[in-house]
This record gives sequence, structure tokens and C-alpha cells, in this order.
Amino acid sequence: MTATVETPSGKTATDENFPVGSWLIRADLRPHVHVFYRFARTADDIADNPALTPDEKVQRLNRMEAVLLGAPGDDAPDAAAMRQSLRETEIAPDNCRDLMVAFRRDATKLRYADWDDLMDYCRYSAAPVGRQVLDLHRAPPAAKRPSDALCAALQVLNHLQDCALDYAGLDRVYLPEKELAACGGTIEDLRAARASMGLRKTIDVLLDGIDRLMRSARRLPAAVPDLRLRAECATIVTLAETLSGRLRREDPVAGRVALSKSDFAAAAGVGFWRMVFPW
Repeated sequence: MTATVETPSGKTATDENFPVGSWLIRADLRPHVHVFYRFARTADDIADNPALTPDEKVQRLNRMEAVLLGAPGDDAPDAAAMRQSLRETEIAPDNCRDLMVAFRRDATKLRYADWDDLMDYCRYSAAPVGRQVLDLHRAPPAAKRPSDALCAALQVLNHLQDCALDYAGLDRVYLPEKELAACGGTIEDLRAARASMGLRKTIDVLLDGIDRLMRSARRLPAAVPDLRLRAECATIVTLAETLSGRLRREDPVAGRVALSKSDFAAAAGVGFWRMVFPW
């Protein structure tokens, strides 16, 4: 039996903050969204595995990319499945390769200098996810900019949710050092039972950045011709705004700030409405 490079954490799409290939997505495309998610989840699990050294993580990620691009072997089954999906849908591997840039960065980089540094990370870690879904639907180029903004906002929201856990478990801090220092916070504040004043100010500054991203992201549903995808996009936009508001009011250091079932239900209602009446 061939050893696998994969190191599954047990996390699935149901553990994510936002819908992943929900029933709103066209039935013929849904399996390809799920294959892409498993590919990304597998690479993410490697990058986050505390039992591996940075070099070991990079080696495994490189092997996944090699299999994605056609290298023989059955040691990276999710990469092989992704390669088959790309072949069937006639989509280039660019989005997958961009993701691998981000996961290699996760394996080796523990700090981010400023907001621009963080946005450059999101360019590889988040934007490819939305772009892959758009490519599957053959969406117009005009949809990419608001999609990139939405995906970056979702990524930073996740960083804020997990800011204390990322530091405690991985010594990884996505809160930009420049903004943290300007607000009078320190990385060590993440070890406290609750957010310090400086850390709270930093979180609010990052939420201000998310608000700017969301101004562009709100244009995404109207830019998507496929009605089912439009509903999915509107649902996710609503969930992002809901989570952002909750992070304004609650302390992610004291406990994880998460969406509720009622939040999802309300967002789905907005999604159906915006399917017919986009912003």
C-alpha cells in the first residue's frame, strides 16, 4: 500500500463558516465544487499539521501540486481527483496552483507586516476559491473583482475568529504587525482571557478594512448571470456582513464568535430574494 502525503484533520465542509457547494449550486457542477474543496482542505490540513516541520509540509504540498499537474502515483488522491475534475470541466489549474502558493506560505510564514501583506496572502489563499466557482459557471470577467473582495473579506473574518487559536496552536498571527503596533496592542495579548484595548482596536481596524471590501463584494450577485449562483453569492454576502457585525460586538479572544442556525436561515432568505432582485 502506497503511503499518502495527505494528513486529514477530520474537518469537512460542514465545519466551514459559509456554504460550500450547497444545493443552490447547479447539480452538474456541485461535485466539482466538492472536489475542489477537498483538494483545498487537504492542502490546508498539511499546512496546519503541527506534527510536520515546515520543510516536510512544503515537500508534501509540492507533491500534491505535481500530481495535480500530471505526475504519476497514487499518494495524493485528492490532487488526482482535482486533476480529473479540471480535465472534465476544461478549466486550467491556475486557481489550484495559486492555492498551493498560499499553503506553502502558511507552512513557512508566521507573521504579516501590514494590511497590504495580508491582502497579498488573500490573493492566493482566498481569491482562487471564488474564481474556481466562477470559472465552473463560465461567469463573465466582471464578476472576478467583487468575488475577490468577498473572498478576502471571508478570509480575514476567519482570521479574526481564530486569532487566539492560530497563535496558541501554530504560532501563526495574521493580525498585521503595523496595525497592531499602531493600536497599542501586542502579539502576546492573544494569550489573555479577553482582548486588550489595543487588540480590540486592531480588530476594529481590520473590520473597517472588511467593510471596504464588502462595498465591492455587494456587487457580486448582480454580476453573476446564473440565478442559482446569484442566490448562493447573495447568501454568502449576507453571512459575511452578519459575522462582521457580530465581531464588532463580541470578543473573539474570549471565545469563538460564530454564526447561528438562524443567521444561515435569514441569509438564505436574502439569497432567494436577491436571486430575483440583485443589488
